[in-house]
Amino acid sequence: MTDGPDAAVTGRRIAALAFPALGVLAAEPVYLLFDLAVVGRLGALSLAGLAIGGLILSVVSAQLTFLSYGTTARSARFYGGGNRVAAVGEGVQATWLALAIGAVIVTAVHLSAVPLVSAIVGSTSGGGDIATAAMPWVRIAIFGVPAILVSAAGNGWMRGVQDTMRPLRYVLVGFGVSAVLCPVLVYGWLGMPRLELAGSAIANLVGQWLAAVLFCRALLAEKVPLRLDTSVLRAQVVMGRDLVLRTLAFQACFVSAAAVAARFGAAAVAAHQVVLQLWNFLALVLDSLAIAAQSLVGAALGAGRTAHAKSVAWRVTAFSAIAAAALACAVAVGASVLPSLFTDDRSVLAAIGVPWWFMVAQLPIAGIVFALDGVLLGAGDAAFMRTATLASALVGFLPLIWLSLAYDWGLFGIWSGLSTFMVLRLVFVGWRAFSGRWLVPGIA
Repeated sequence: MTDGPDAAVTGRRIAALAFPALGVLAAEPVYLLFDLAVVGRLGALSLAGLAIGGLILSVVSAQLTFLSYGTTARSARFYGGGNRVAAVGEGVQATWLALAIGAVIVTAVHLSAVPLVSAIVGSTSGGGDIATAAMPWVRIAIFGVPAILVSAAGNGWMRGVQDTMRPLRYVLVGFGVSAVLCPVLVYGWLGMPRLELAGSAIANLVGQWLAAVLFCRALLAEKVPLRLDTSVLRAQVVMGRDLVLRTLAFQACFVSAAAVAARFGAAAVAAHQVVLQLWNFLALVLDSLAIAAQSLVGAALGAGRTAHAKSVAWRVTAFSAIAAAALACAVAVGASVLPSLFTDDRSVLAAIGVPWWFMVAQLPIAGIVFALDGVLLGAGDAAFMRTATLASALVGFLPLIWLSLAYDWGLFGIWSGLSTFMVLRLVFVGWRAFSGRWLVPGIA
């Protein structure tokens, strides 16, 4: 049972929202790390194929983050204003959007899978072999996109009404089933056929759809109208436009990084993927505090309590900065041990060292950036977030990534670009938070 929108925002209240959100956010990257460990035993080529396939799946689904973050911001405003029916109604419309857009994505990726994979891996350093390994995974796993988007919409409205426990249960069930199926299907245990990389894709698919069904059941239990509401859909799409452009900036960085890493061979792209997946896991650990900020800030502004919203912002930022520093220390201490948990390929292990230490250096910066991201997204400040992220990508990351290809800087150049991108984002969101321009009260 959740507290009402007027509950005092103490450290305990923030933790009560953040810890279940942490479980939801961490479940996917933990599973992906497990998936990497299972597939990694098949060799560098299979690991590289999973890296490319996983990149495509994450890119096409991550473009629709407004189904989660935008829905939370709008739903939280209604919840703070005392209108739970309207808050849940945001989830209904987001779910319709998820199903429709997911179907379009599945069709588009199947029609373009061959040129898409080929464009990412290129034609050098074993690119053809990597593409051949990735293709079956992509064609199977892409059918999970509608389920991923439905779950995102479900997370969005539930966070908006400050219920983060049920999403945790649904996600754990889905990924738990996937984790059991993955080694069984990859290695052919328990009398099952040995499907190798295709088995990983099937395990992903089953778990994603199971979680989506649970989110749909929760929405039906609210007994709110399920018909399409064009006015709500239009408002969601307007906010979604800015968030999609923001996400495109992120994905341009990550796709470019993977594409350039692939030009340096299977070991380089596999090492990049291992560190990137660990980085994503740590980032989402920090993002759990940002989720709490998003829900609480949205509800406070919906109730017209601007001072309360500001207090939440600074509390969450302080907690996130401390957590990030602790994570950086832990990753630095584990540098000689942790990489071997994901692969025993010597060429991959040899390449991991460079991105590993960049990741350690980025974490303290990320702790502040992600917290303030949550604050601004909770305030519905999507237009500013769009502009800031695009500017950081165009000025900080993309020039360095392509220079690293031109001058053969390898993973050092790639991760220098990612670090510059993060520093510029810190400058932008820090300025915006101090300006107070995001403190706009009332219903969205």
